Amino acid sequence: MDVKWASLGQVLLVSLGATVAVVVIFSLGVLAASARRTAQSNARPDTGPAAAAALCFAACTVIVLYGIYLIVPQFH
Repeated sequence: MDVKWASLGQVLLVSLGATVAVVVIFSLGVLAASARRTAQSNARPDTGPAAAAALCFAACTVIVLYGIYLIVPQFH
């Protein structure tokens, strides 16, 4: 059995990068949702933070669904 260490390292780096990206984007979405609630309580417009939160959560959903698409062979 021959292990291709370069390929294994590449998979590790891509997985780590994708995980960090999803966590950061989700955290930004939670921060934007919190800013929306703060804006609502201060009677300020909340459309910017609401749009940012929705965009962040949508991006997380797309990234996760793409990962599932890549893993499940019946999808392609």
